[in-house]
Amino acid sequence: MEDTILKTAFQQVLVHIDASPACNARIRIANQIAQQCGAALHALYAAVSSMVSMPYPDPAAAELLARMLQEDVAKRGRTHMAFDALATEIGMNATWGEVTDDPVMAAFAQQSLFADLLVLGQHDPAHDATHDVPADFAQTILAASGKPGLIVPYTGDFRPLGGTVVIAWKDTREAARAVAAAIPLLQRAQRVHVLAWGSQESTVGGVKLDLDTYLQRRGVQAQWHRDGPEPDRMGELLLSRACDLSADLLVMGCYGHSRAREWLLGGTSRTVLRSMTLPVLMSH
Repeated sequence: MEDTILKTAFQQVLVHIDASPACNARIRIANQIAQQCGAALHALYAAVSSMVSMPYPDPAAAELLARMLQEDVAKRGRTHMAFDALATEIGMNATWGEVTDDPVMAAFAQQSLFADLLVLGQHDPAHDATHDVPADFAQTILAASGKPGLIVPYTGDFRPLGGTVVIAWKDTREAARAVAAAIPLLQRAQRVHVLAWGSQESTVGGVKLDLDTYLQRRGVQAQWHRDGPEPDRMGELLLSRACDLSADLLVMGCYGHSRAREWLLGGTSRTVLRSMTLPVLMSH
């Protein structure tokens, strides 16, 4: 049966570009996925202008504002040159775009509507004072676009995706959307583990649909790990179990909702986004 199942693929991958040191790892992973799936890869530079720190500038500060604008342009140029150099090094074929005005998150979210997968970066708290990407960038883009996002940690060396994938499962819309989005990666994985806690009760009689059948019909054979009641510190446990299983990817729903630029996350999502040690594919 497995040989007759057509592998699905992403057609358009969108990777967020900024001037941070972690950006190269993000690009490499996005390129790997695009090449595996035969997808088009688009890089979109999106960074908040340094002039945002002066919302009501004094007219006498015109010279300072001009220098800040020049530095923004220079930073964007340096980042583009570094991107081109990396593309040559790894044999990457990608298009380049730039968000040239604020608000950058609204523009990036609009472009996200036309991608099958977003590749975004985890917030690095060490760059709070100097970084030009809002701390809630990834969460806001996921909520605003409704698209799945692969969040890449800001530090660490990552193996190519596709060895061992862990799915954090519960019967929710968010988890189901994350699994559906991850199918192209799950089909190419060597091992897939499903972690589930608590009872999955159903009031349906007769034949019931379930995740195991959903995966099998798409050529994905998963090993299940069913445990007792859901623990309080689920986020920490998920990351620990993913490490124990030598996973290179975690798939999970992202729980919370956006209100303007304020994000109210559940404890599990918040912990994983703060402490992640491997790429995490999330859907809201």
